[in-house]
Amino acid sequence: MKIQQKHVIESVANALQYISYYHSPDFIQAMVSAHEKETHQSAKNAIAQILINSKMSAIGQRPMCQDTGIVNVFVEVGMDVWEADLSLEDMINEGVRQAFTNKNNPLRASIVKDPLFSRTNTKDNTPAVIHMKVVLGNKVDFIVAAKGCGSENKAKFAVLQPDDNVTDWVLKMIPTMGAGWCPPGVIGIGVGGSAEKAMLMAKESLMESIDIQDIAQKPNPSHLEKLRLELMEKINNLGIGAQGLGGVSTVLDVKIKDYPSHAASQAVAIIPNCAATRHLHFSLDGLGVAQLPAVDMSVYPDLEMDTSRYKKINLDTLNKAQMNQWQVGDTLLLTGTIITGRDAAHKRLKQMLDSGQGLPKA
Repeated sequence: MKIQQKHVIESVANALQYISYYHSPDFIQAMVSAHEKETHQSAKNAIAQILINSKMSAIGQRPMCQDTGIVNVFVEVGMDVWEADLSLEDMINEGVRQAFTNKNNPLRASIVKDPLFSRTNTKDNTPAVIHMKVVLGNKVDFIVAAKGCGSENKAKFAVLQPDDNVTDWVLKMIPTMGAGWCPPGVIGIGVGGSAEKAMLMAKESLMESIDIQDIAQKPNPSHLEKLRLELMEKINNLGIGAQGLGGVSTVLDVKIKDYPSHAASQAVAIIPNCAATRHLHFSLDGLGVAQLPAVDMSVYPDLEMDTSRYKKINLDTLNKAQMNQWQVGDTLLLTGTIITGRDAAHKRLKQMLDSGQGLPKA
């Protein structure tokens, strides 16, 4: 049975809307576990806020993060499955376009064309980054992900000497990433192949479910699984913690994929996934639009934030003397006028302030 292009487009669009407001159960459960064992109060509060935000996002069906990401799609295509006029790439991008311009839940368009010069926004978040394989079979398997650039921009890569220690290099790189990738999350590592293969494997590894706790219970883990457990422990011992506030939960899992390599080379890549972990797997077999997983709201814990200890800040009357009293780890409850914008807007606002122009009037 042939797969129709409308089913691809609608399935991709539905998947992107779905992951914009639903965390996967494995991620929620990992966050709950991190919250339960966290001993640092500021970090524990940060994890609780992420969980509460996730639940509100799921209930209201609104994006869990203002950065709705660059779309990554991994596709395994069975031979002779299509009934379509468009190419697979065009079908996927039309699904992206429909998802990001959905009137009921419009998603932020973050993609710019002509990246070296004009950097003009495409206005519908196209094109996606698409990876395709042709495989045996009569179906098409999709992994659809939306990757925010707070974490994507912290990617690391090196070509090490064959006898260099990968663990040492990873532990050297993680602190340089700071907290801008919004931990706690998952670290993806690719080792071997070539430069581009290592990066691709690091990204692919992030599409897997969180399973580090299951591996920890194995009586005889493999060498790769032992390395994952070792890195998980050592990264968390760095004390970066949730949102960089310290504590014991910087990463929820460490994923590693490897590939045969040239004897003279050891390519290694790291890509982190932030707390807005968004990816979904589905298949099409010609029988219609993909049926997405039902959401079980019982996976969320009942959390309430004790706001009595938080500092209440009115931004309309804020002054530098008040700001100088803030300490790292303080939780602020903000009211008043807030001007929000993306990175380019932040840069322009700073330039205006530096030149003495002041902020624009609302």
